[in-house]
Amino acid sequence: MSALTIFTDNEATTPVWHSTDAEAIRQRLNAKGVRFERWQADCDLGENPEPDAVITAYQHAIDKLVAEKGYQSWDVISMRADNPQKESLRGKFLSEHTHGEDEVRFFVEGAGLFCLHLDGHIYQLLCEKSDLISVPAGTPHWFDMGSEPNFTAIRIFDNPEGWIAKFTGDNIADAYPRLP
Repeated sequence: MSALTIFTDNEATTPVWHSTDAEAIRQRLNAKGVRFERWQADCDLGENPEPDAVITAYQHAIDKLVAEKGYQSWDVISMRADNPQKESLRGKFLSEHTHGEDEVRFFVEGAGLFCLHLDGHIYQLLCEKSDLISVPAGTPHWFDMGSEPNFTAIRIFDNPEGWIAKFTGDNIADAYPRLP
C-alpha cells in the first residue's frame, strides 16, 4: 500500500503527517508540484521481466505521458535482491541529488521509497505497484530501494541521455528512516 510520511527537515524521528489514502497523498504532493497518481499495472511480467517486455506491456502508458509532456526517451529499471550491484546502486541513489529534468517513474511491480526535500520538510513516499510519480526538475531528493530490492519501474526522460544526477553533498538522507 502506498504511503506518505512527512517529517520536518530537522526532526527525523517524529512524523508530522502520515497517510495511506491515495487521494490524500495525491493532494499533499500536488500542492508541492509533485505529480502522484495511481495507474493500472496489471500485466503479468514473470519473475525477471525483460525490459522490452515491460515496455511493450505498458507502451500505452508511456505514450500517454509522451503526448502530454513531450518526453523523449524511456527505459526500465528492475532490481532484485540477488543483483550483485545492489549495495553500490542503493548507496548511489541514497545520496541527496537533483536533476535538470523531471524524474518520472511508473512502478509496474514491487516498491521503493522516494524522499523529497521540500520547503523545510522531508516527504517520504512509499511507491508501490501502479504508482506514478513525477518529481519536478531541481527538487532535492533521494531514493531507497531497500537492502533486498524487488521492483520494476519505467523511467521516462526529457532528454535522450537518461538519468543524470547532480549530487547536493548534503548528508540529510542519513538521518531519515530507510526501507529494511
